[in-house]
Amino acid sequence: MVTNLKTYLVTGGAGFIGSNFILYIMNKYKDIKIINLDKLTYAGNLENLKEVTSNINYSFINGDICNKELIEKIFKENDIDYVVNFAAESHVDRSILEPEVFVKTNVLGTVTLLNEAKKAWEIEDGFKYGKRFIQVSTDEVYGSLGDTGYFTETTPLNPHSPYSSSKTSADLMAKAYFDTYKMPINITRCSNNYGARQFPEKLIPLIINNCLNHKSIPIYGDGLNVRDWLYVEDHCRAIDMVINRGTLGEIYNIGGHNEKTNIFIVKSIVKYINENIDKAVTEDLIKHVKDRKGHDKRYGIDPTKIKEELGWKPETKFENGIIKTIEWYLSNKEWMENIMKGDYRDYCKKVYKKIRG
Repeated sequence: MVTNLKTYLVTGGAGFIGSNFILYIMNKYKDIKIINLDKLTYAGNLENLKEVTSNINYSFINGDICNKELIEKIFKENDIDYVVNFAAESHVDRSILEPEVFVKTNVLGTVTLLNEAKKAWEIEDGFKYGKRFIQVSTDEVYGSLGDTGYFTETTPLNPHSPYSSSKTSADLMAKAYFDTYKMPINITRCSNNYGARQFPEKLIPLIINNCLNHKSIPIYGDGLNVRDWLYVEDHCRAIDMVINRGTLGEIYNIGGHNEKTNIFIVKSIVKYINENIDKAVTEDLIKHVKDRKGHDKRYGIDPTKIKEELGWKPETKFENGIIKTIEWYLSNKEWMENIMKGDYRDYCKKVYKKIRG
């Protein structure tokens, strides 16, 4: 019988990256316990975790990271070793319409977690050994790049959207808890993730879903905005390395060195589906629409630090990862159909109508 299990509090664990992280570490380790705290807003889906639901070392709590009493109760009832904070409002379009929601969850929620972890872990001469708080962030906190150069951990923060501004604020609060209290904290900043279980408001699953349903594929502006794409399992592996070997107080950029324009992504998916699944899917589905407000032109991460210090590097080439991703959605059409029903579908219509003017 395994005793003294390392206990993870994973917030936002029913979402895209959070659920992939839980599945990854539960498959890798047998001597761990996972507490998944998720508010189950529109993007949270417990179906993502059906593989581990019956595992005695996994438990789910439906709750909000802004709920101080609930977070305090979780820490009192469990000896939490690691907090991995994925919980966040993350869709830029929504942040443009409802910025206050993003401030509440992304900033105040993070501070609530930091406060309760600090209370639970702090001892007279510092903090209990082996504890760690991982603030999972984004390359969007750095702003926009020109045609050359990359974001490093020392790049000045220059967010442009309400979403990225709220994540920047949360990062700075986490950094302040390390600087002020020497609380055991790391911040990770990743590039655009793709893979299985991603909510279909995001670019890649949206393209796949629209192709399969012969619906138009909206592309902001000229489609030449560049993003660095990172396969979600590579991201999960990097976070695991930071938890186990990262230098406390350090920031680690996690990037795939897979820079692609949005229009390239769209055409690649259309081409694959046309050649392998449905000849009726062609580039005629692509429709250029009014550009997003404050749309950053290019993101690109330099992951040298995490490679040199922890030995991490992305293992999944985009050409392989995108096929694996498309095939997952093809094999899980019911998952997609269930998500696209009802309130979410109606809300999307309202959001995109407002954004596009």
